[in-house]
Amino acid sequence: MVPFFFASHWSLSVLFQSLFQHRYAAHRMFTMGPRTERALHLSAALVQGSSYLDPRAYAILHREHHAYADTERDPHSPTHQKNPLRMMLHTARRYAGLLTRRISAEPRFLGGYPEWPAVDRLFSRWPTRIAFGALYALFYRRFATRRWHWALLPMHFVMGPVHGAIVNWCGHRYGYRNFESRDASRNTLPVDVLCMGELFQNNHHTRPASPDFAARRFEMDPTWQVMRLLARLKLIRLTPASLGRHAEPHPSPVRRDDGTSLWASPSL
Repeated sequence: MVPFFFASHWSLSVLFQSLFQHRYAAHRMFTMGPRTERALHLSAALVQGSSYLDPRAYAILHREHHAYADTERDPHSPTHQKNPLRMMLHTARRYAGLLTRRISAEPRFLGGYPEWPAVDRLFSRWPTRIAFGALYALFYRRFATRRWHWALLPMHFVMGPVHGAIVNWCGHRYGYRNFESRDASRNTLPVDVLCMGELFQNNHHTRPASPDFAARRFEMDPTWQVMRLLARLKLIRLTPASLGRHAEPHPSPVRRDDGTSLWASPSL
């Protein structure tokens, strides 16, 4: 029971992070009605629990990453951090500053992300995070049958940051490259099976507007398949900028040729 619970929480948490915080909040790869957005927003908060990531702070942080990928201004790059823990700490400080608005972001990184102040404040508070942690602990107390099961418990508290660390550390250090790019992004297989397509970093950095992070026949992006299903069910609408795996490589992850932002489409 415990391994199944852990695997389910891991998979759902990274799926919602990829679908909601990354592809919707940061990139606006699809649109949806206000009720569907609220449902997805609340679902992400409930699924991620203790490690919920505020979509505004996440979106700004991710846009900074694209703009300054693998430079000294990148909020999470293994090129300038000695180990994953130091990278996570550096990212956490930047994220906390954006969350509390102690840090001001550049205007070009603002806008286009979902905001639900009541939910975002509630799920970003320590009492709420601790309450979710207590629920996880109660589940383990009831269903853990092996000592090693308890070693999995702490991971539930920090799943969101751990997912991000895996993607940004591995996706910029290990693997192969389909495209030449100005950063060190790579595609990391077979680890990507744990991250719902997020570890096709070279593909994504080259084609930041494409909702399908896979680019070759042997690559598959699970989150893109979920997006296709949601689109068929008419719960979401793929944006015109979402060109799929056949999109031409984009020369700039920050601005289109017409000067508009990749994450603040005039149609929104």
